[in-house]
Amino acid sequence: MRKLLLISSNTIHTYKYLQLVEDYFDEVLLITNEKSTIYDYPTVELSFNLKIKNVFSTVRGIKNQITSFQPSIIHIHQANSYAFFALLASRKNSIPIVLTAWGSDVLLLPKSNVLLKKIVQYNLRNADFLTSDSTYMAQEMEKLATLKNKILVANFGIDATPANCPKENIVYSNRLHKKLYRVDKIIEAFARFKQNKERKDWRLVVAATGTETENLKDKANKLGLTDDVEFVGWIQKEDNEQWYSKAKIWVSIPESDATSISLLEAMACGSIPVVSDLPSNREWIESGINGIVVEDLDSDFISEALTLNQSNAIEINKKRIEQDGTKDSNRAKFLQLYQSILKK
Repeated sequence: MRKLLLISSNTIHTYKYLQLVEDYFDEVLLITNEKSTIYDYPTVELSFNLKIKNVFSTVRGIKNQITSFQPSIIHIHQANSYAFFALLASRKNSIPIVLTAWGSDVLLLPKSNVLLKKIVQYNLRNADFLTSDSTYMAQEMEKLATLKNKILVANFGIDATPANCPKENIVYSNRLHKKLYRVDKIIEAFARFKQNKERKDWRLVVAATGTETENLKDKANKLGLTDDVEFVGWIQKEDNEQWYSKAKIWVSIPESDATSISLLEAMACGSIPVVSDLPSNREWIESGINGIVVEDLDSDFISEALTLNQSNAIEINKKRIEQDGTKDSNRAKFLQLYQSILKK
């Protein structure tokens, strides 16, 4: 009997991953910080805050679940406190452990302070198998620690279905409204884009929400874009795909990122990607060919997307997604890893 113990935070990414691989296992148990009100999986709730008391209580709780559930594989998501507590709890058993890094835990956390860097290094060294959603992040993981095995590069895949609708003069942005994602710079760039009088009918559609939402609305108003920028809030999957499919251009310029599912969805739906100059983005986008990589945030980078051969860029992106971005292609990679582990 194949049994998976998944240890991860209560986020949409966790459940997307479970949906990707659950059919391979006879039983699945999730240990997380808070039970989902949407997804119905057998769940145990524990605190993963990095506090001294949790080094004892959370570790003990994970140990108890390992003893009672007897998993074939333990798969941890995020190389932060989730991995730290889970690895401490697993020290005296021989159950194989897979650790999937999520980007910020490798790209940002080690830079926060010495203690957090040590924790991330401990996690990477002690997991038996590691996965990353980009080659760049895999390289950063190798710089941080000596690893037991080669890193599997795979993402969670997408099942975006392009809506059957004509393209409109829309620029679409749907990343969270946090300073990390620099949506304010997108609004400023759209103001520069609109200075061309031939673009009167173009509009910027801003989805999602966050701590910066009101500030972003204020910025749009101050730049005279009240009628040109539409804030549509938090939207469902079908609406998101509709906006991708309508929009001629999709923009995402965060300070740091691993492979973004939003980028893959935009590529699948035929929206020209305009992205920040990050190694993970350059794995998918060749600037000037199938999208734009923004090197200067104060430039008129949205206008650059109009200089591309649109039909050629869309065709390149759709083929790339079919090869490396679908759920099926990435599911096969994770299941191959599980199969090789269980054979041993």
